[in-house]
Amino acid sequence: MKNSWTNFWIGYVQIKAEGTGLERMINECLRSGISVWRVKREGDQSISFFIPLKDVHAFRAVRRKQDCKCSFSKKNGFPFVVKRSYKNSGFVLGMLLFLGVLFLLSNMIWSIEVHGAKPETEHLIVKELDRMGVKAGAVQFLTYDSDDIQKILTNRIPALTWVGVELKGTSYHLKVVEKNMPDQEEYASPRNIVAKKKAVITRIYVEQGKPLAMVHDHVQQGQLLVSGMVGEKAIPAKAKIFGETWYETEVEVPLKTDFSVFNGNLTEKQFVSINGWNLQIWGYRQEDPSVFVKEQDKRDLQFLGWKTPFAYIKEIKREKEVVTRSYTVKEAVKAGVEMGKEDLMQKIGENGRISGEKVLHQRNENGKVKLKILYQVIEDIVKTTPIVQGD
Repeated sequence: MKNSWTNFWIGYVQIKAEGTGLERMINECLRSGISVWRVKREGDQSISFFIPLKDVHAFRAVRRKQDCKCSFSKKNGFPFVVKRSYKNSGFVLGMLLFLGVLFLLSNMIWSIEVHGAKPETEHLIVKELDRMGVKAGAVQFLTYDSDDIQKILTNRIPALTWVGVELKGTSYHLKVVEKNMPDQEEYASPRNIVAKKKAVITRIYVEQGKPLAMVHDHVQQGQLLVSGMVGEKAIPAKAKIFGETWYETEVEVPLKTDFSVFNGNLTEKQFVSINGWNLQIWGYRQEDPSVFVKEQDKRDLQFLGWKTPFAYIKEIKREKEVVTRSYTVKEAVKAGVEMGKEDLMQKIGENGRISGEKVLHQRNENGKVKLKILYQVIEDIVKTTPIVQGD
């Protein structure tokens, strides 16, 4: 037959026939639909040929009508390999078990190396990885991938500025960049402290210098608050001064807003990928949602450090739905005030706080509530200016 690869999987046998009427028997096989190939004459009254394993019963029916003797000289193909394996099942099972264990060990995490971190930071990283299940002995394709590990470590450990995660064979290599928190630089030259904006002072603490303002004083932008001139000596003034300032912002809040959210429904399917061809192994009965976002986690499988054509793929489809958020005018005003606070806190920093707010103007236009809001803020108003010698 032309397709020898197919012959191997279905199995085939070689038949040796002796006697008279051999050509007639071959012709009768062909008329009966039996595939015959590689017919070879062995002698004056002897030939050999191959037929598929599935046609053996049909050949026996043909042979009974012929005056010749037939015997099976060779049996080849996958069915016979399986049959022979039964006789050596212990050896075969041992070999399969050995290969399975070797494959599993090739896809486990054997070590985690952290570079560029202080000992205390490295301890926090290893502890966090252990909590995530990324540790020696864990199976690689059942844990977080490198991108997820990087995101989780950066979010959970404040001391990290950046961490690079790379999987090399059976080892994770982490390159760490820690946050550099230098001490506040001391003033190198004589300085004054002035107000960086108009404010009412609420708290003042002078470490060095001559105070020229008190609590509850109204100060203007650029007004001198602490002088670096003490007598005839110029020094670097140092102080912590907080004042009440005012910010005016404008906010627009739609009364109705449509947006997409995940409703919690999802489907999960798992595949084994063979050289880019995916074979599903889990999640057959799950129906895909009509509107969804697909997430795919692909893990290449390795064998003794070599990348194999096999991969494990987990595919998650999260269902999305459109939700309409509706506000009354009163609710929109409240939401607008909170939105303004969030934007303002980014400007004044973590040392500042909002002490009060007042809606100065409100109007409804085109399904939106437009607000003008005045916020009272307590923040650091210190600004330093150098003292020029000879002034």
